Amino acid sequence: MDYSAVRSIKQARRLAGKRVLLRVDFNVPLDGRRVADDTRLREALPTLQYLAKNKARIIIVTHLGRPEGRRAAEYKLDPVAKRLAELWKRKVAKLPDITGPKVERGIRALRPGQALMLENIRFSPDESGNRGTLGRELAALSDIFVQDGFAVSHRGDASVVGVARYLPSYSGLLLDREIKGLAKVVDKPVSPFVLVLGGAKMETKVPVMKNLLPRADFVLVGGGIVNTYLHALGYAVGQSLIDPGQAAEADKYVGRRKVIKPVDVVVGSRDGANYRVVKLERRPHAVCKKNEAILDIGPATIRLFAGYIKQARTLVWNGAMGYFEQKPYDVGTLSIARLVAARSKGPAFGVIGGGETVLAMDRVGMGENIDLISTGGGAMLEFLSGRELPGIAALVRKRS
Repeated sequence: MDYSAVRSIKQARRLAGKRVLLRVDFNVPLDGRRVADDTRLREALPTLQYLAKNKARIIIVTHLGRPEGRRAAEYKLDPVAKRLAELWKRKVAKLPDITGPKVERGIRALRPGQALMLENIRFSPDESGNRGTLGRELAALSDIFVQDGFAVSHRGDASVVGVARYLPSYSGLLLDREIKGLAKVVDKPVSPFVLVLGGAKMETKVPVMKNLLPRADFVLVGGGIVNTYLHALGYAVGQSLIDPGQAAEADKYVGRRKVIKPVDVVVGSRDGANYRVVKLERRPHAVCKKNEAILDIGPATIRLFAGYIKQARTLVWNGAMGYFEQKPYDVGTLSIARLVAARSKGPAFGVIGGGETVLAMDRVGMGENIDLISTGGGAMLEFLSGRELPGIAALVRKRS
């Protein structure tokens, strides 16, 4: 896919007075009626500020949670609109509906530079899978469509792909930054290119390995990927998290020469009360007892991985090295976070993504050193896998 064919909102000739439907991803955690983490709201501010400065009339569309096509009080967007208004220091009117007379009246009342937020788009049963006429109805409310929710760009929903069929469509500033950053990694990575993969879901990492192994100089692996690989080779891994259905794929790809595997692991009980370091030998052996699990990479592996990371000029990291939510099994993941951050923004172009990965970077307080922190874990993995993302492809097709 030619990502250069996606037009940025900065390429739109005239925005003044235009109704701009802005699809964002404000699927944020709530603590009662308060937004617990406003990172995604902050990330959208540059696009909102640009549209307001250019006197657009802004219609914000987002989802929250998984209400499954029904109206649910706990998923209403009032707390989100309130927090956005506080961050933006502007009024953001929150409408009670997605379409209909109240919405039409609210949009007519918008002055240039003002914004409102529609109710949770997933309250509509037609949102998921772009069913019914929702895409056309949303388009009828607007003059221009702006997609700025990278985290939902891998979904074929009405507010992501359906509306783009009917309107001039552009990427927002956040989506534009994500596309350019990830395309730089996929299309023209500067060597040495080091890819670090971990996490629990083997099936989401295999496509990334298949696509990037020809481009990467080294792939460092930890977490469930390693557990599944060891299981496939005949090692006894106790209660370690594995994906038996991916054993053949693990053997095929993790076994490659350029894939750097751990030389030692930390095994123990999940509560962290008992643990020990086990050296991984070449021949299959019992890594842990039946009541134990592999829960982190070991100190020798951290030193090994550090050597590769310190040489990198392109760095991509997705996935924890183990059960980092529980001490002392956070050492490996937090060590990788510090190493990646220390190498990025200068010596290497550094990209990270995924909930656990971003959380780990937050814990070490070094996120400002990363060139690109992707806002979409699943979308990032699909992009790195070389798959076409429907929400981005829709912008390209509309242009053609």
